[in-house]
Amino acid sequence: MRVCRISHSSLTQPRYATVEGSKVSIFDENYNFDPSADPGTEILNLDEVQLLAPVSPSKVVCVGRNYREHAAELGNKMPDEPLLFLKPPSSVIAVGDRIELPPESQQVEHEGELGVVIGRTARKLTQEDDPLSYVFGYTCINDVTARDLQRKDVQFTRGKSFDTFCPVGPWIVTDIDPTRVQVTTRVNDEVKQNGNTADMAFPVAFLIRYISGIMTLNPGDLIATGTPAGVSRMKHGDTVEVEVEGIGVLRNTIYDPTAV
Repeated sequence: MRVCRISHSSLTQPRYATVEGSKVSIFDENYNFDPSADPGTEILNLDEVQLLAPVSPSKVVCVGRNYREHAAELGNKMPDEPLLFLKPPSSVIAVGDRIELPPESQQVEHEGELGVVIGRTARKLTQEDDPLSYVFGYTCINDVTARDLQRKDVQFTRGKSFDTFCPVGPWIVTDIDPTRVQVTTRVNDEVKQNGNTADMAFPVAFLIRYISGIMTLNPGDLIATGTPAGVSRMKHGDTVEVEVEGIGVLRNTIYDPTAV
């Protein structure tokens, strides 16, 4: 099932909907990531709605250096445990929105990733718990990074947290196997990153259990699971696409307010 979050002139607030071909079927206003819920009878054309970020998370938990080649290209060692950092909800944007280059940075790069959408509260999961049963579905994420600021500051907060630095979408897919999907990033149709989640040092199930031992994961929270090798600088006017096998394409353009 594909689940999106939409805006439309006929709706008083953003709503969740299923995507089936060229149509969207809208859930009621109280939809809460229940996989057994059925959409109502209200149907709209997909090309007539605005696709919003598919979730409005309380937090975005990101994983650094989860692919060995990416750690190597940055000159970093692989961590013994997951290297975690947070992106603020204010950084989240949707498919089609512009990524704005901040004047503080001269090296803003793409990081295409598989995103995990939490479906029910996960706290201190044990070895007996099935972490994947806490997942609602999966989406595409671009963990946009001001690389020069990340290196300068040592810790990641400033370089990862600018407004527009977390494109998510275009929707959530509930029925893929996260252990072996291709993650591809293109800039102006040129392939820059092309990796597979099978190469993760810490797979999705491990990450969910590990993170839940540190902080409670709430429904709608996002986990960005790390990026393959091939990150590169983006400039004004570029189009960047993150494609995750079985999900779709997250496409955004790059905007530099000083270039216009």
